[in-house]
Amino acid sequence: MSTPDGRDLEMMHVAMSEARAAMAAGEVPVGAVVVKNGLVIATGRNSPIDAHDPTAHAEIVALRAAAKVLGNYRLDGCEMFVTLEPCAMCSGAMLQARLKRVVFAATEPKTGAAGSVLNLFAEVRINHQTNVQGGVMAEESAALLQSFFGQKRFLHREEARLNHPLQDFALRTPDAAFNNLTDYPWQPHYISDLPALAGLRMHYLDEPGGQAALTEAKALTFLCLHDSPGWSYLYRKMIPVFLAAGHRVVAPDLIGFGKSDKPKKFNFHHVDFHRQTLLELVERLDLKNVVLVLQDSAGLLSLSLPMAAPQRYSGLLTLNTLPATIDKESAAYNAPFVDNGHRAALRAFSRIGYFLPEHGADTAAEAVRFFSAP
Repeated sequence: MSTPDGRDLEMMHVAMSEARAAMAAGEVPVGAVVVKNGLVIATGRNSPIDAHDPTAHAEIVALRAAAKVLGNYRLDGCEMFVTLEPCAMCSGAMLQARLKRVVFAATEPKTGAAGSVLNLFAEVRINHQTNVQGGVMAEESAALLQSFFGQKRFLHREEARLNHPLQDFALRTPDAAFNNLTDYPWQPHYISDLPALAGLRMHYLDEPGGQAALTEAKALTFLCLHDSPGWSYLYRKMIPVFLAAGHRVVAPDLIGFGKSDKPKKFNFHHVDFHRQTLLELVERLDLKNVVLVLQDSAGLLSLSLPMAAPQRYSGLLTLNTLPATIDKESAAYNAPFVDNGHRAALRAFSRIGYFLPEHGADTAAEAVRFFSAP
């Protein structure tokens, strides 16, 4: 790959301006310019969405504009500068236009037809040969594309987080069932796009610490995991204590419990499934300096979590309490399970506690044994 000269860089800067304009319009950021005798005669930017036209790639738009300027569909002696390696459609159009030269920035490993997937320009059986050079301002173009698609992925996750359609194999406890809970003021967070969830909506609390002066190195994340039939409400008294000390608290409701969706089938619940959802949640939230807080029977499911990512964990706190005896507490613990259909997880977890192999408990128990051994 030859070093680009100043003129090539200048023209690619013009193409990059078109790419940024495409990005601002919500299109994939690709821009192109057609140059003849050192002068820009036409520009183009991606616009298939806005134009409702699958052929409206930046290169095609620029070729059409240049043909109108010259009054000829043949663009003899012209060069094109484009911010992304052209696809087969655009490469074919460039050859049909008889372009003298094509310069592109970033490669396109999935659809590139100038050397990545195939190279139409190197096909000697085609009756016109166009010179091709790649890599001019490649890093700048790649960074723009990564920014665009990163934002798209974020918006997709946000849309999934906000919508969370109910799967036909699950139930969802009505919000009204959680009205007027005492000592539970925190805003709910929901997630449904973790691979293990298969579209089920999982609820969790995620509260930052209250002491801004606490350094990141000293700040802990208390990951509070409930037992059966508990849910995140179980930790309503402890959460304020952790927060007041400046630490982060994350308290999820397992699928089948609390504000999370509740599969109807008893046999849906396996230790491996619930463990995997927790592993993926920890990764998605990028939890660090984690203190694993476990209540009663949550140990079987959760003690093996640090084995998957030991660098994320720094402590363990195990608890055991007496059953709630206050009427308001009993009502709160019963709130998620409005009828028998919502209680499949309770029935399943009563058996998981006995380490039944078909529920994945034997594998988890072995991992727990190694983690908790002195």
